[in-house]
Amino acid sequence: MMRKAILVVTILVASQISHAQGADTTKAVELKSVTITATRSEKIPMKVGRSITVLSSSQINNSGANTMAELLSQQEGIYIVGTGQTPGQLQSIFTRGANSNQTNILIDGVKISNPSSTDNVIDLSEISLANIDRIEIVRGSHSTLYGSSAIGGVINIITKKNKTPGINTDLEIISGTFGSGTSLLAENIGLNYTNKDGLYVNAGVYNIDVIGLNATIDTVTNPNDYKHNHTDKDGFTKTDLFGKLGYSNEKWDVFASYKNVNQKTDLDKGAYNDDDNYISKIQRNLTTYGGLYKINNKFSVTYTGGMTDFKYVFTDDSSQINIAGFYDGIYFTGKHKANVSNNELQANFKLKGINGVFGGGLLDEKMTFNTYFYSNTFGVYESTQNLDSLKINVKTINLFAHIDLDGSIIGDKYKAFAMGLGVRNTKHDLFGYNLTYEVNPSLKVTEASLLFASYSSGFNAPSLYQLYAPEKDFTSGISRGNKTLKPETSSSYELGYKQKINDNITFTMSYFKTIVQNSIDFVYLWNKSKSTVTLDYGDYRGETYMNIGKQTNQGLEVAIQSKVSGKLWITGNLSLISGKLDYSPSNIDNSHTQGNHVQLFASGAFINKEEETIGLVRRPSTANVGLTYKPNIKLSLVMNVRYVGPRSDIYFNATSGPFGALGTTGVADYSLTDMDISYPIIKNLTATLRVENIFDIKYNEIYGYSTRGRGIYLTLRYNKSSFPHI
Repeated sequence: MMRKAILVVTILVASQISHAQGADTTKAVELKSVTITATRSEKIPMKVGRSITVLSSSQINNSGANTMAELLSQQEGIYIVGTGQTPGQLQSIFTRGANSNQTNILIDGVKISNPSSTDNVIDLSEISLANIDRIEIVRGSHSTLYGSSAIGGVINIITKKNKTPGINTDLEIISGTFGSGTSLLAENIGLNYTNKDGLYVNAGVYNIDVIGLNATIDTVTNPNDYKHNHTDKDGFTKTDLFGKLGYSNEKWDVFASYKNVNQKTDLDKGAYNDDDNYISKIQRNLTTYGGLYKINNKFSVTYTGGMTDFKYVFTDDSSQINIAGFYDGIYFTGKHKANVSNNELQANFKLKGINGVFGGGLLDEKMTFNTYFYSNTFGVYESTQNLDSLKINVKTINLFAHIDLDGSIIGDKYKAFAMGLGVRNTKHDLFGYNLTYEVNPSLKVTEASLLFASYSSGFNAPSLYQLYAPEKDFTSGISRGNKTLKPETSSSYELGYKQKINDNITFTMSYFKTIVQNSIDFVYLWNKSKSTVTLDYGDYRGETYMNIGKQTNQGLEVAIQSKVSGKLWITGNLSLISGKLDYSPSNIDNSHTQGNHVQLFASGAFINKEEETIGLVRRPSTANVGLTYKPNIKLSLVMNVRYVGPRSDIYFNATSGPFGALGTTGVADYSLTDMDISYPIIKNLTATLRVENIFDIKYNEIYGYSTRGRGIYLTLRYNKSSFPHI
């Protein structure tokens, strides 16, 4: 009964989970927060005609989330696969139903990606919650201001800068467990010195050590089977080192920062397939820098840049397969490397009724990888692959402009009307020039309500791997990489409404639809001279990436924040998502396939006729509710409920075609309840007890992989500022 009641409350409340803790924090969400991501200029979110969420550092600290994925999953329009798994496993983001490579992740305005991966996507497990000042989320296509990958939305993670003059200390330790034999221990140390004249220095370290669950579901029931008694717990270790030097006053805001990420994760072979000797290691060196100079109150110039040196190494060593001590005799290792530099210059100006920004930038991406495979199962076999000599490199140059026009430039009686206009011209080394644009009208219905609409086009370039992967089929000579790929392009529509009912209640609602043309997918190729029903192994002609059709996502988002009383706050959200895929033979580029049959690895379907598939994999509808109760000035009680609707997931179907392909299977819905109790033990020291998945719900997030059970965590946080006598 309790679970059903929670589910009903979750669906009915249907609101934005900002997790504001206490009256001041809740009020600050609407009255004091600004967004720079939505328009590349400071604006109050309530006055911007886009769907926006701004999470302050206090909201992040009080959210109860231990990871970036957990925090973002509480926001409307976002679903992250892997959030509920044992820590460190792959976490992929889907914003408004868009593919995981169609959300732009920024740190201090600099795009963070992984060009050495198949789709140029960062694994969110790489980003911790340490050293974050605020997070700005803009849902919907934003390619005009942020270029490739911004079809689903933009998430800008802004790190901490200057604080109260003096020495500021922020120490945190988290200890807990989330299942039998598991443990988690994390330490976060942050130090800041801020000079009264504006100079500041930040430094810190974040470390986490996890003894985790077996990431896959164990289906071995025979007690005599070796694997039944030798399943592997998948651990995770991670260390972040970061530092930042900056100077800020009324005219200048300049900084340079460095972050080093090192993490190690135990992996498994796949769904229902444990592996005791498969590990991955990630190392990223990230340098960001920038400066803003205010010439006067009407004009400013900003420079933003960053460099990333990324290395990803995975090793699958030979595993013991029986009690006699025999091993499978297989060893594989791969090393992926990537280098990215991103530099942009922009100018902002303000005139009566006009607020604009224009600028340009250069993105330079490089990648390489090498692999080694050894097997002595049926005699010794070795193979190596090295892409260093290919010097894979792509440069992208862009120019952009965005202007917000207030109706007051015509006359005061039109001041309730506003129009946002944006354009970007992108020059890609392979695709030449690509123009994207945005039209964003809004109407201030009353002083406390805003009706807005937007139309925006988008652009998403293929990854370096999709373009240049050199593996070739022995028979056809067709390479896995496809230089004839076209970029994905999109058209996005949105109609929304924001209402501030009073100082205690805000409400937002948005309907959206996005159509992505030239959608890219991985395919098998088969002998064109035979029918698809008579194909066998000998008819294989390689594998590659192709533009295969059109993807459509649409949905509805509803959000509310309500201060019920001086002691009780309710926040939450509801996101309804639907979509479809349309395939057509007319999209196939026969110059690359040589006219061979094209089979989608994602479904096993052959593209030999027009076909429509209703529903998108791993895109559920979701709802979140947060209740905060403060019976007195010290004690804080928070309950969060998350509902994830039914959806489809993928699995490898060996019967689909000669080589098999992915099939889909249904995954049931679930709801999870978390609770946090916070209390200051002494001055500057607060203890928080968190119970995650209170009712120990058994649920599936990814087909064949396990999820965390009831978790109990204790957090101690010490925060102190000391003022210098100067």
